[in-house]
Amino acid sequence: MTDTLPVDHQRKRRFSRAERGRALNVTVLLIATLMVLFPFLWMISLAFTPAQEAFRDVSLWPSNPTLENFVTALTVGNLSRAFVNSAVVALVAVLTNCLFTVLAGYAFAHLPFRGSNVVFYCLLATAAIPVAVTLIPLFLMVSSIPFAGGNDALGRGGSGLIDTLGGLSIPYLVGTMSIFLVRQFFLGMSRDLAEAARIDGASELRIFWSIYLPISRPIVAVVAIFAFTGVWDDLLWPLVVSSSARSQTVQLALTSFTQSGNIQYAPLMAAAIIVTIPVLLVFLFNQRHFISGLSEGAVKG
Repeated sequence: MTDTLPVDHQRKRRFSRAERGRALNVTVLLIATLMVLFPFLWMISLAFTPAQEAFRDVSLWPSNPTLENFVTALTVGNLSRAFVNSAVVALVAVLTNCLFTVLAGYAFAHLPFRGSNVVFYCLLATAAIPVAVTLIPLFLMVSSIPFAGGNDALGRGGSGLIDTLGGLSIPYLVGTMSIFLVRQFFLGMSRDLAEAARIDGASELRIFWSIYLPISRPIVAVVAIFAFTGVWDDLLWPLVVSSSARSQTVQLALTSFTQSGNIQYAPLMAAAIIVTIPVLLVFLFNQRHFISGLSEGAVKG
């Protein structure tokens, strides 16, 4: 009896320490969550506050909520046209990235050729180049597309694809980091199935399409989410290449509420909510595949 008391006491002390540790972790996570969510809650509150009452009565929820700011955002701010433009460019980026980056990642992982590692690491090194450095070359390239925007065969004399959805789409067609993630994903897959299919006479395209592509849906979801958010959240490239409302994106449309020194906070917050909804929906519907794809596409030896 005397031997069991100290053991029970040690177990209780161990359990109490574990409980205190869990309570501390929960408290820290709760505080961090509130810090992250508070700006979103404040944004929602301002979006439903009448424009003339914004910041007059500081409260978490307005006393007279209204939908007038959302109507203003969709009409005065030309957000509906920008929404369609961003959706078109994002759809093109998602399709091209899911096609080209998955094929390139599979080729780098399972179809090695002489110098493939050199090509891959040179490609990966481009991800370290700041975006600002590539703006001028990209702009010159887009403006010099032959037979576009009044250009001749040498790409001179016109504006090319400047101020068009095609010009907006070019930098987003293929993502370097997406190729890296796909390659790492395929490197973690067994090659036994491919070898058995080759023995049966299957072509490389048939092996990819029938064997590897069906089980690579998680990484395809990751590529699609990265491509979509890359287009939807970008401001710098649209700011450079767009000069009119016909090619304006949602991020440019948001800046229309901050011009002339008169910031319309309530309509701006309403527009920000509208712009945020597609990103949240894309992530929520692909959350399981996204987490699985990131974990399986991590760097492997």
